Amino acid sequence: MVVAAFVVGAVVLELGLRIWFWGYLFTWPNFVLEARTVLAEGDAGRYVHDDRLGYVPRSGHAAPGITIEANGLRRTGDPGATAPILAVGDSFTFGAEVPDHETWPAQLQQITGRRVLNAGVSGYGFDQIVLRAEALAPLYKPEAIVVAFIADDIRRTEMRRLWSADKPYFDLDKNGDLDKETPVPRNVPVPPRAEPRTTLTFWQRTLGYSLLFDFILRRLDLLHDWFGDHIRVHPPGTGERIACTLTGRLAELQRSSGARVLLVAEYDPVVWDDPKFAAEQRRLTGALLACARKEGLATLDSYDALAGTARPRQLYVLWHMNAEGNRLIAKAIAADLARPYIPPSR
Repeated sequence: MVVAAFVVGAVVLELGLRIWFWGYLFTWPNFVLEARTVLAEGDAGRYVHDDRLGYVPRSGHAAPGITIEANGLRRTGDPGATAPILAVGDSFTFGAEVPDHETWPAQLQQITGRRVLNAGVSGYGFDQIVLRAEALAPLYKPEAIVVAFIADDIRRTEMRRLWSADKPYFDLDKNGDLDKETPVPRNVPVPPRAEPRTTLTFWQRTLGYSLLFDFILRRLDLLHDWFGDHIRVHPPGTGERIACTLTGRLAELQRSSGARVLLVAEYDPVVWDDPKFAAEQRRLTGALLACARKEGLATLDSYDALAGTARPRQLYVLWHMNAEGNRLIAKAIAADLARPYIPPSR
């Protein structure tokens, strides 16, 4: 009787909600499949599959304020003829929510007068960021490589699939001679994106049709994981160790390419809204920067520069930096690159 009452109540609420939102009374889409299909169709225009990285921006793609050039690089303006600075990172480096000329790589080029290559890719984990730097450094022979990240990029190294796109990931193996963990690449070549219908779980194939369930999850702000297609391969927290070992690959890239590598920590806007969240983000970024310094890399933590402004939260559009925020990041990077770097003794 309890189960029957629950089922009847749920049906009544479902129908009542559909009557309230009249358009859904006569159409019953699967909301999860619909969201994933829209994402896949949008990404098909913006990105192209890459066996090593999962995906990269599609060369020649253009949208209002966005221009993608050769090798998936975002336009930064007149490149000039100087030895380039290669900028790699996630959506903060790519410059989501701002036009080409307002990204921090474009503004770094304006400040320094040196060619800057914007190789940022939205949604990348720290593992993909490192692999992107390794792929492009031999091609462009940069004078410096700026590797930027936010704390969530560390968590992304624990995943085999993010936002419906498969990605490379790393396992950690023990080096017997040195008793040191080394990162071993997996899921390479990366499989192409799966057809959205094949990625649904049993519950998404059933409850995905419920407007009531969708309505409740929206009010609880839980749609991210319900709509998102993510596959985890490592337990939470493992990404900290993986990212730390990957700084060793950046150190090797610095040695082999002769380009100075600068690791830059950026911050998402929630840091300025939630002190507990901010403390954890600072712990994660601080630990990764410390790993980089042990490997002989230069590091830059942008937190103090952002916190030193009157209202840090106003440096963002919604989730990413606005022109002013990107200008601040570009100035901090330019100042750091202008200083001679002496690696710490190891």
